Amino acid sequence: MSYIPSVILKVRMTQKPDRERLVEIASGQKGYFTAAQARSCGYAWSLLSHHVASGNFTRVRRGLYRLREFPSSRHEEEMAAWLAIGSEESVVSHQSALELLDLSDVIPSSTHVTVPRRRRGYRADPGITLHTTSVFPGPEDTVTIEGIRVTVPARSIADAAEIGMGPEQVELAVAQALHRGTTTRDKILREARTRGRATAQLLQSSVDRAEP
Repeated sequence: MSYIPSVILKVRMTQKPDRERLVEIASGQKGYFTAAQARSCGYAWSLLSHHVASGNFTRVRRGLYRLREFPSSRHEEEMAAWLAIGSEESVVSHQSALELLDLSDVIPSSTHVTVPRRRRGYRADPGITLHTTSVFPGPEDTVTIEGIRVTVPARSIADAAEIGMGPEQVELAVAQALHRGTTTRDKILREARTRGRATAQLLQSSVDRAEP
C-alpha cells in the first residue's frame, strides 16, 4: 500500500471549489461542464449534488451538467452530446457536422457522433446517434466550430452520403463546400475512394455537377 503524506491528504481534504475556473470552462462550452471537469475544480460528488438540489446547476444527463443562469444558444444539443460521449474520444460527424459547417438544409433528428471502434459497446443516451470507425479522425480531419470538434467538410459529406442522406442534399453540400473553398475536389474524391461503390459514384457525380 502506497504511503500518502499527511500534508497532501490535508490539502486534498481542505481544497475549496474554484467556481471561477468552473465558470470559465463552462463558458467555452455553452454553459455545460462534465462531472470530471467539475472535480478538477474541486467539486466533489456530494457538492455537485448539493448545487443541483439548490438549483445552481442543472443535471442534463449522466455525467453532464449546466450552469443554470447561462443563456441559451445555437447548437447546444451538439455540444451536450459531444461532451456526454467524451470530448477526448469523440467528434460530431455526418449530418450534424454538416449542420455546424452550414453545408446542409437537413436538420438531423439526433446528434451524430463518431467514436473509435473499441467503444462500439457504449450505450448512447437518447438523442445521440453513435457511429464507430477503425480510423478515428486525426487533427487534420477535424475542425473546431463554436467550441465543438467536428469532422472536416469532405469527410462529413462522405459520411452523410454513406448512411443515406438524399442525393440532392449531398450535391448541395458538395457545391457549397467547393464554392466556399472549405474543401477541394481532390479531398472529396479521396474520401470517395474509401467508400462503397454507390457512395463513391454519388460523390463523383456531385463534384462533376458542382464544377464549372
